[in-house]
Amino acid sequence: MIPTGQERSTIVRRAVRVAVAASAGFYPLLYGAGLPVMALYALFAPIAVGLLSPVPGSGRQRVSVMLRALPPALVLATLGTLLAVQTWAAVGGMLAVGFVLAFAAVGGPRPAGVAPGLQLFYILACFPPYAPGTLGQRLAGLTLGVLALAACELLLPDPPAASYRERLARALGEAARGAAPGGVPPEKLREAGARLRLASVPPAERPAGAGRTDRALEQGGRAVRRLLDQLATLAETPQAGPGPASAALLDRVSELCTTCARFLRTGTGPPVAGALEEAMRDFQVERVRLASGPPGERPPVEVLRRQSQVLALAESARMAEITTDIAVHGHPTEPAVPRRLFWYAELSTPRLWARRVTGNVTFRSVLFQNALRTALGLAAARSVAGSLDLSHGFWVLLAVLTLGRTTAGATWRAVRLAVAGNAAGALVAGALLIGLGPHTDAYAALLAPVMLVAFALGPLLGIAYAQGLFTLVVATAFAQIEPVTWRLSEARMIDVVTGSVIGLLCGLLAWPAGARREVHRAMAELLRVCAQLVPVTAQALLTPAGGSRAAPQTLPDEPRASPRLLPCGSRAAPQTLPGVHRLRLAEAAYAQYRTEAPGEDTRTDWHAMLIAANHMLLGAHWLPRFGLRPEAGPSAPAAAWARTTAQELVAETDRIASELTGGAPAPVRRWTAPDGPPPTPLSVDLEVWMTSLAHQLTRIESSLTPPPGPDAPPVTPSRRRTAPPD
Repeated sequence: MIPTGQERSTIVRRAVRVAVAASAGFYPLLYGAGLPVMALYALFAPIAVGLLSPVPGSGRQRVSVMLRALPPALVLATLGTLLAVQTWAAVGGMLAVGFVLAFAAVGGPRPAGVAPGLQLFYILACFPPYAPGTLGQRLAGLTLGVLALAACELLLPDPPAASYRERLARALGEAARGAAPGGVPPEKLREAGARLRLASVPPAERPAGAGRTDRALEQGGRAVRRLLDQLATLAETPQAGPGPASAALLDRVSELCTTCARFLRTGTGPPVAGALEEAMRDFQVERVRLASGPPGERPPVEVLRRQSQVLALAESARMAEITTDIAVHGHPTEPAVPRRLFWYAELSTPRLWARRVTGNVTFRSVLFQNALRTALGLAAARSVAGSLDLSHGFWVLLAVLTLGRTTAGATWRAVRLAVAGNAAGALVAGALLIGLGPHTDAYAALLAPVMLVAFALGPLLGIAYAQGLFTLVVATAFAQIEPVTWRLSEARMIDVVTGSVIGLLCGLLAWPAGARREVHRAMAELLRVCAQLVPVTAQALLTPAGGSRAAPQTLPDEPRASPRLLPCGSRAAPQTLPGVHRLRLAEAAYAQYRTEAPGEDTRTDWHAMLIAANHMLLGAHWLPRFGLRPEAGPSAPAAAWARTTAQELVAETDRIASELTGGAPAPVRRWTAPDGPPPTPLSVDLEVWMTSLAHQLTRIESSLTPPPGPDAPPVTPSRRRTAPPD
């Protein structure tokens, strides 16, 4: 992929920062102080942290990460120096260090970005010679190199990107305009929602941490995306009458979105807690009153459906309000209900991190798979390099770390290009060493410009050029530290090939398909678990309330409802935590899969599966909360339609899950909706929710089916979904 102009500028600035920082430590320490060991670490530290493991974010963000990573880097360099006494000790340390640092990706993009650099500090120190007497010089050089790079980050920073909090505020502003009279074109609303996708957000700005603030921002992004899509769908739906009650609730939604956007930006002027929820309850009271009137005065079904859509988008706005409160304050100032959906709001940060870690300690987690694969590969490389006594064995582990990919195919492509690039670089470096001989001053003059060219052109031109140019950097640097010959290039070539073979074997033996198989399995399990919420939610809304006209009981974590209405008969909300857990694992598998094969399998709509799962989870919460109905309850035909549709949706979801995992899908059953009188507001709410879910599942299933050939007969729809009787 050809870098854009902005990406090229970023790469060039990074090359300048790393080259200047490496030169600022290397030359004075080697030629001024005569300390080659300290000079080597001062040269290597900026390359490790700034180039081989670039930390995402703006200049100040990277400086903060580097300074916080410096103490662990010193500990790892110390550990590597002490464990270099025996190969078995160094291998054991590499296994533990490799796993812990690779698994640090559960903490988000910044820990994942700095982890390879920290691994390299241990790797460099754990190779012979065993020289604990040089530990002070190693630590001093490492410190000077990191501090020099931090200074360059401040002097030549990248332009800051908009934070996710600001992106969320902008999207809320767009939602406020979309809910106001006049509105916004549907395509612009959907574009605003797409800008909240984490894939379109710079890694440093993604709310990927385990704390309450990041979780609230991430959940708020989903709620606002859902709200924008609902507003777009509402704008595309022909209006059935003016609907003063709907217009009033949309005004409340618009005001709330404006207030939340300002609150995110300034931290002052929060929305009035509970105001929107009270408006939603009043809106539902009016719906039930109108639908319970004489037959000739009841509003048309189209009006009821539109009212149900407005109520659903108001619930999305209410969720955005709660997540905004948590994101700004760091904790909820009012009870966040339903509590099962905001399960993290009242947990401490250590407990949230513990859940994040333990939730990924499973062979089904791609983060756990990657950490285990990386650790085994590095340990095997350290064992081979130590057993064969390879000179400069550090490069063996560097090849494993930098060339390893999450799939065997991607690893082979990277290895093939890297070996070719190293071969070319070794030839040029060998000729350079033969031609210049022992003239140290010539190498000193070449090192800085060679680093600048290598660090700039390598990422721009690809992995083969990067490996070849890095070979030149290695040759010009080591030629100044000790006398070398053309055999230095030969040693690097042997080491890179050895590391490449080890990395390729690890890729073949440990999860060779990467996230491909896992994303199929994770999505299938996610859909199956969430689908069980559909009949449970439908039954909760269809169960008679007992016929009492007294003030109704409420769920334990909810405010009391209006005495004029009866709540749904279920006294316990559906259990959604298993679905939330599966959702996190599926998102992690999907995120890695998109990085592995960005141009493959573009037909399968994975994102639609995540949206469908969110649709089930959210409906299971808000429908029981606002599914109030007249005392008479739904008509028998409408109730039968709801139960039948719920079971059909479960069967359809199971069919899709079976297709994802290679199983035999269940036979297709055809059905039609029963005839009967107009549905009540309750059955309209169920209709809108389940019909929308049915359309999503239809799109998902069509994306799994290969397009027919030109001579294939036309495909008959697997079933005919119709609305309940009007």
